[in-house]
Amino acid sequence: MNLVSFGELLARLSTPDYLPLDDAPSLLLHFAGAEANVAVQFAVFGGHAVFVSRLPQNRLADAALEKLRARGVGAADILRGGDRMGVYFLEPGFGPRASVITYDRSHSAMTEIQPGMFDWENILADASWFHWSGITPALGSGAAAACAEARDVALKMGLKISCDVNYRRALWSVEAAASVLPALVRGTHLLFCGANEARQILGAEGPRAGEDSFAELAKSLTQKHDIREVGMVIRTGETAHGGTLRGMLFDGQQAVFSRNHELAVVDRIGTGDSFAGAMLHARMRGLAAQEAVDFATAAAVLNHTIPGDWARGSIEEVEALANGASGGVVRR
Repeated sequence: MNLVSFGELLARLSTPDYLPLDDAPSLLLHFAGAEANVAVQFAVFGGHAVFVSRLPQNRLADAALEKLRARGVGAADILRGGDRMGVYFLEPGFGPRASVITYDRSHSAMTEIQPGMFDWENILADASWFHWSGITPALGSGAAAACAEARDVALKMGLKISCDVNYRRALWSVEAAASVLPALVRGTHLLFCGANEARQILGAEGPRAGEDSFAELAKSLTQKHDIREVGMVIRTGETAHGGTLRGMLFDGQQAVFSRNHELAVVDRIGTGDSFAGAMLHARMRGLAAQEAVDFATAAAVLNHTIPGDWARGSIEEVEALANGASGGVVRR
């Protein structure tokens, strides 16, 4: 099971003790990035994951690579160059106060990439899947063209393609995303998106309420963009530390749903990426649609309890939660 994931590796600086940024006396360093998060989750379960990006030659980037490799992700195809690494600042929310992310990634090494910089045929030679997200083309025209180049080579080589729309309004407008992403997602084997992304960016049609609305949106996406399968995370909740989470997988014929999980949130960031990474692993293992969505949703739920973007937890732990295990008993 070989996955190549392409995107920007970021330094994450978060405030301690749920403090606002302007009151924080210090910041906690983690490393992150949606596509790297997917690769880490996939590798946690024993899959062979390779991450492709561009980083500067400095100690911060060196530390990021060391942490990435320590999680079992291959980094040999990451280019070194440019002046800086992208950063995001996280102010964790509490109760009714939502978490806030501030990006500092303009002129980062990854935003300055161009087509032709990566040898995609060699990078993808041993891969079976290629994963990207809508964040990469949001970084600029060069990054969008490089992403399209990678996708085209992967399709030509017969790889399966997965994509997470991952719309970020801080990076581009809905209109800009809608002018770029529909062409890029066409022919995707497994697409991850939210209901609003499906409607506003990819033009999906369907009812706006009820369980059937998610299935109809997914069906519309498969028909409109020649997509085989669609995964969605369905969240509810009024506070930063609670709510529910349910997963859906539309396999081209029907939609299957996980059970509804009650959330206890330590850190929400990166949990959708856990769903994607776990779903890819489940489908590559040959799990049926219901088993796959149960497994992927449980992985996302568990990652809500781990500080930082990157997941931990074994296949056995995730399967136990998927099958109804409780966290209320100490394991001895």
